[in-house]
Amino acid sequence: MLLYGALALVAWWWIGDGGIGDLADGHQALVSLGRISGLAASVLLLTQVLLMARIPVLEGAWGQDRLARIHRVVGFTSFNLMVAHIVLISWGYAAGDLLATPGLVWYLIRDYPGILLATAGALALVMVVLTSIRAARRRLRYESWHLLHLYAYLGVGLALPHQLWTGQQFTGSAARTAFWWTAWGATAVAVVAFRLGVPAYRTWRHDLRVTSVVREPSAADDEVWSVYLSGRDLHRMPVRAGQFLTFRFLNGAGWSRAHPYSLSAAPDDRSLRATVRVVGDGTRALRHVTPGTRVVVEGPYGRLSSRPRTQRKVAFIGAGIGITPLRSLAEGLDYAPGEAVLLHRCTSAPLFAAELDLLAAERGLRVVTLPGRRRAHDSFMPRAHGADEAFNRVNDVTALLWLVPDLTERDVYLCGPDTWEKQVVSAALAAGLPSSQLHSESFRW
Repeated sequence: MLLYGALALVAWWWIGDGGIGDLADGHQALVSLGRISGLAASVLLLTQVLLMARIPVLEGAWGQDRLARIHRVVGFTSFNLMVAHIVLISWGYAAGDLLATPGLVWYLIRDYPGILLATAGALALVMVVLTSIRAARRRLRYESWHLLHLYAYLGVGLALPHQLWTGQQFTGSAARTAFWWTAWGATAVAVVAFRLGVPAYRTWRHDLRVTSVVREPSAADDEVWSVYLSGRDLHRMPVRAGQFLTFRFLNGAGWSRAHPYSLSAAPDDRSLRATVRVVGDGTRALRHVTPGTRVVVEGPYGRLSSRPRTQRKVAFIGAGIGITPLRSLAEGLDYAPGEAVLLHRCTSAPLFAAELDLLAAERGLRVVTLPGRRRAHDSFMPRAHGADEAFNRVNDVTALLWLVPDLTERDVYLCGPDTWEKQVVSAALAAGLPSSQLHSESFRW
């Protein structure tokens, strides 16, 4: 609502300055369209920064995976509007003469206050957008992409002087000046407070250190490691079972790169455990982290916790390494024997098998392992064999209700790969599960 309100407000100011009337006036129409596209781009640029500022109220309400998806849409939209602003304004100032536009652009860069900085900021944003296109992102190491993505802050910051020094829509009245200074100031404070201040305080406060790194039994082609950490006053760290934190291990090269790892055990006020599958340089380097290594931590993040729970009964549905936060929840949530069921989808050997068996014995958790390949490309269920082959002839909705007959009476916690997760969500909703009882977090691998 705040976003829509801000867009409506700047559009109202644009209309008040004759923005609509100028649309009938030749090259002035280009200038007018350039101004409204620039205003909308500015609002959306600030919005995309706030979406990733790790603001607790947003993280708790939406979850970081959903915020990231919204951030992506808002980011590409703001970039397109920024490009439109640059092209339309320059074209309009050149009186609609395309051939004169490059020279006019050079004149603006050379002689107008803040335009040179804005140009540098635009180039930084171009680099960020190009490396965020899926085809390009697949070719980049996560660590390289993450570092390049930080240039978005530089791009947004360099645009500020241009807007506040020369923008009529920014300086035309005290109300407009106050609005834009407040918007920029609040965004800067949010980034400094929640991306820098809170992590720095928690790192100092809890003094997390690695106690051991252990390889977990898993499928032969899957390398999974758990890192155990201890610290000071962990009972004061506001972390819950099912959440994840972002870690930086201060053990040499690569210490500045942040990696989000889910907790695979419920916090016990004395230690934390995160478990990861080796998929890149960062997770591969985790194998060589030595005991005593200090850890910089951000978070906790994620909606997979007790917070959104509404029902007494629960069901956990996970695939592959997505079982990690569900293993933590199965240990940390409150439930009586028979009130919790875990569906564990795996291609071969299940992860945490012994630990889940122990939870089944001690707490009455019903564990259903679903090994093997999918029975069809549009199904999240595995292919059954032998006496259970009739299972292959029913659809996913029927299969899900056969495994969890009282599904609609439960909160469902879901974590796994994107495509698989969408199939589970579709089946669960079709089975009658209210969307308010479905809590998911996307896990890409």
